[in-house]
Amino acid sequence: MIPIRETETGVVFRIRVLPRASRCESAGFQDDALKLRITAPPVEGKANEACIALLAELLGVKKARVAIIAGQASRTKTVAVEGMKSAEISARIAAL
Repeated sequence: MIPIRETETGVVFRIRVLPRASRCESAGFQDDALKLRITAPPVEGKANEACIALLAELLGVKKARVAIIAGQASRTKTVAVEGMKSAEISARIAAL
């Protein structure tokens, strides 16, 4: 399982993005991050938008509650999800 840190507004955790995949999906874990495959290329923020959309879908929250707070130009990103607790995120990630 990945480390999930609670903040005042929600939770923060890391993701590892594999752009230009054949489909958008969760692909398990890599090191201390949730691995996501996305179809979008890493150009002009398209991969970041696809990451946010996929995470929102997987976690069952609105896209506005998901934000990339670090690593916008990197494959390893830090993500914040507002309004959720660590236990909720852990349960939803484990169900993937």
